[in-house]
Amino acid sequence: MSISNVEFLILGLAAFIFSGLITAPIRRIAIKIGAMDTPNLDRKTQKEPVPYFGGLAIGLSITIVTFASVLYSDRTTTTFPLVGYLLLPAIVLGVMGLVDDLRGLPALPRLVFQTTGAVLLSIFMLNSHTVGTPLTSSLETALLSIFWIVGICNSINFFDNLDGGAAGTVTVSTFGIGIIAYSQGQELVTALCVVTAGATIGFLIWNKSPAKIYMGDAGSLFLGVIVSVLSIRLNPGIAPQWQSMALLPILLAVPILDTSIAVLSRLYRGISPLTGGRDHLSHRLIRKGFSKHATAYCLWTMQASFVACALVIYKWTSTLGSAVFAGTVVYWLAAFVWFWRIPSSD
Repeated sequence: MSISNVEFLILGLAAFIFSGLITAPIRRIAIKIGAMDTPNLDRKTQKEPVPYFGGLAIGLSITIVTFASVLYSDRTTTTFPLVGYLLLPAIVLGVMGLVDDLRGLPALPRLVFQTTGAVLLSIFMLNSHTVGTPLTSSLETALLSIFWIVGICNSINFFDNLDGGAAGTVTVSTFGIGIIAYSQGQELVTALCVVTAGATIGFLIWNKSPAKIYMGDAGSLFLGVIVSVLSIRLNPGIAPQWQSMALLPILLAVPILDTSIAVLSRLYRGISPLTGGRDHLSHRLIRKGFSKHATAYCLWTMQASFVACALVIYKWTSTLGSAVFAGTVVYWLAAFVWFWRIPSSD
């Protein structure tokens, strides 16, 4: 497979246009059937009902553009399984999220579905040798991959609590993954990053504050699978190995920070981590006086700064890698402390 820069651009534009256009009719369908997120709980921040189903627009855009490009390419038999084994679990979890959006699902079935999908993805990646930075033991690699996929799926799902927050942050993260993959000649990972970024940017036209549609669990779980697997497939090719592996959490630092703050603050207050609340990063920034627009830009900028740190570690590993990594850890911990000190409730 050989993908030119022009073809990468076409893929991104196709996903962007498709996502932007298809969101409007999907929004009308959601309103017609009453698939609405109503402000009936204290943790809801919108004043009017907002339709779900935005995840359908994202998922359909990524899936259709990706498979269409694969079918158009000359090596379908080689590329199709590598794409299919990523998108199929993402679609399954997206459908589960859609059911959750419409009817509500208990936490246990959700976790079972996520873990099953993660196990299958890990087995495939090990057998196809597409784990970017494998450990010495296949078992350790598989367990770490399963933990990462389930963790990031839930992290993106938790993080989807602000107009444009999750979509914009995922866009920034996929750009970071894509830049490193492109530099390493990982064309398929780069292409999937470009398509994902294009689709999420197209969706942002409708999801930015004030949001006209939400991605819902269907979108957040779909994107969680995509981003987690793309990061696992990423092979920065830098030594020592721990720095290659350290790039993964840095590339998704803000969603991980959000989940850490929310879960630990709930445990500290004696509340179940699975209970929804207004204790996420976005809620704390709004409590500090930020508007929804400013909060989204702040979260995007934070993620962009972490991506910049990851790129510096990747580019200048031998001279700046260890120092920048240490600085990034301090930065993340300082952000944790700052957000922790903001009240968890109004």
